[in-house]
Amino acid sequence: MNAPVVLAIPRTRSFEVVTSAVRLAEIAPAWSALWQRAGGLVFQHPDWIAAWWRTTPQQERRALRIGLAWNGDRLDGVIALATFRRSGIRVLEWAAKDHSDYGDALVAPDSDPRATSRLWQYVFDQGGFDLIYLNRLLPDAGVHALLEPAHGKALRPNHRTEISYRVAGSWQRGAEWFETLSKKGRQNYRRGRKFMEESGALRFRLLDAEDPREPVLERVATLKRLWLARHGRASDLFDKGSPVLAALTSVLADLGLLRIFVLELDDKIVAVSINFEQHGTMMAFVTTYDPEYERASPGMVLMMDYIQWSFDRGLATIDFLCGGEDFKRRFATQSVTLSSMTGARGLRGHLAALADQVSHVSKSWRTRRQPKAEAPDE
Repeated sequence: MNAPVVLAIPRTRSFEVVTSAVRLAEIAPAWSALWQRAGGLVFQHPDWIAAWWRTTPQQERRALRIGLAWNGDRLDGVIALATFRRSGIRVLEWAAKDHSDYGDALVAPDSDPRATSRLWQYVFDQGGFDLIYLNRLLPDAGVHALLEPAHGKALRPNHRTEISYRVAGSWQRGAEWFETLSKKGRQNYRRGRKFMEESGALRFRLLDAEDPREPVLERVATLKRLWLARHGRASDLFDKGSPVLAALTSVLADLGLLRIFVLELDDKIVAVSINFEQHGTMMAFVTTYDPEYERASPGMVLMMDYIQWSFDRGLATIDFLCGGEDFKRRFATQSVTLSSMTGARGLRGHLAALADQVSHVSKSWRTRRQPKAEAPDE
């Protein structure tokens, strides 16, 4: 008996640039399906991008430029980009860049190996921007392929880098990791807990799904504003009345990734870490503590608690995400350098890129010219 004949009907390949919230909502199901197939991080999920776009301030200075690669009615590639106007220059960057620690394209694992470069070429040809700046690229980010002369157009490595610290090892239990710390590190942890326990009942816990998140998020924003003011910084994520943090946290919760750890002293939150768990890794998105208890280092105590909690449940890595803060470095067993790339389109963009390069060369020259500080006497 003859086997049935299967006709291979080629799909229609096409590209698109999404520029409106309406279209973003329409393609969300196809994008979510691609995200599942590609094993993307939450920063590349359509709900994350949509939540950011709904709540981002200064939207009049921004525009969506989300590139899509279609294979028939199946979405095979996404480069989620947006522009932000600075001093008259339209800078093309990752959508939700300010709240996304790792940037990359999203490509189906069984798609054309050249899908990313072809999609980027289409986005580039459509224009709508002057300068390109894509940062926070992990070493294995797929968009690194765009730096190859045959693939990338107008893109080159940029001098700006960031650092990401992790805790990773073969520990089977959290207590095993704890014992690898220095004697001073273990003493500081115990001393901090003892100091707080002298004031009341101290409890570390993972927030239940049924627990209301709003009071915790308000507490996080309040404590973060205190920290930012003390260090002369600002972030729209924690502005009074800002909906951004709640919107992004809701996305994590809806995807089943959210893990909020709190350290409570007599039911008063003295430290919080808003984390998410993905691909066997605990990722620390937002952490903060009450400066009233700074002497006891509640943030450090909470961090050591959730690290042990994570290893107890079989997770392989704790990722502190972007930022080279000293408290991350002291506990990390690994560090990853995040690179960036830049490019330009049109005369205005090339002039802006040239000005940036000249500024960088000038700063590097002045740094080399500065005399080295002499080591103090013993």
